[in-house]
Amino acid sequence: MTQQTPLHARHVELGARLVDFGGWDMPLHYGSQLEEHHAVRRDAGMFDVSHMRAVDVEGPGATSFLRQLLANDVARLATPGQALYSCMLNEHGGVIDDLIVYGRAPGRYRLVVNAGTAAGDLRWIVAQAGAFAVTVAERGDLAMIAVQGPNARERAAGLLPPADRALALALANFHATSLALLDGSVFVGRTGYTGEDGFEIMLPAEHAVELWNRLAGAGVRPCGLGARDTLRLEAGMNLYGNDMDEATSPLEAGLGWTVSFGPGRDFVGRAALERARAAGVARRQVGLLLEDKGILRAHQTVHAGDAGDGETTSGSYSPTLERSIALARVPAATGTMVEVDIRGKRLRARVVKPPFVRHGRARIQL
Repeated sequence: MTQQTPLHARHVELGARLVDFGGWDMPLHYGSQLEEHHAVRRDAGMFDVSHMRAVDVEGPGATSFLRQLLANDVARLATPGQALYSCMLNEHGGVIDDLIVYGRAPGRYRLVVNAGTAAGDLRWIVAQAGAFAVTVAERGDLAMIAVQGPNARERAAGLLPPADRALALALANFHATSLALLDGSVFVGRTGYTGEDGFEIMLPAEHAVELWNRLAGAGVRPCGLGARDTLRLEAGMNLYGNDMDEATSPLEAGLGWTVSFGPGRDFVGRAALERARAAGVARRQVGLLLEDKGILRAHQTVHAGDAGDGETTSGSYSPTLERSIALARVPAATGTMVEVDIRGKRLRARVVKPPFVRHGRARIQL
């Protein structure tokens, strides 16, 4: 049986098409995925992301623990509220999950992990925490709403009292803060998964419908997982289970920039990544722009000539570019043009560097 977020009944009332996503009954769209995509690129849209799980890690050993657990280094979180994107690896350097960690205060952190991996993530985190003076608390009492788009922050902040409004609008990118609203239990991060500006708002589950309705009243459009996927693909953002998994290292998944190899820190998976770096990484992630007519999807064979074959990991039609795009894992020696096997036909695709789109504008040459 699928799980339901605190906003499930509201989605039904709005006529959403609901699908099973990672064991959760979630809205795919509310009528037009294309219009929802454009709403986020051009104005403001909101997503129910309460299926994702917040995990609070606190205690005198929290910093040391997370420096070992994560491939990126939480010591980089120099100021309270600063956020960091990281992978959590197994001993072989494979990606257990990708996540955001927020440094709330000395010894206090909040991790946000993916829905489909949340149960396994929590078991892994608890098992790794044994030698450290920390507590690990899954926050199933929280809902999360992502408000994204060029007008998203203004629309959302307009619902707040003046002091909170100023605090939210002054928030730097990839930072978060707690607001006085609801006794300080609203946590707002200037983060997102669309390639647009906006907030991700965590709040007590019992207040989720009220906030959703108020945002809708302020002109923020409800959007489903379909638009979220095309938006994140245009932004060149990986999807766990498609673009990386436990058999894929961040070095192969275009996430080498999230790994901190600085001296004096031995994180889980470091030895395996260092061996891979020394040997030379055989595969790399690239973007593809289809030059012929067709639609790129995941798991299509990519022919890179003498370099060998690869595979698309995510693919779709890009509503912003009006072209078909994909992320692909290909041999390291792949050149600037490849062929993709689409229904038995080899179609030409140009190799490009993601992102394809950021802040509403094309970032590649069409």
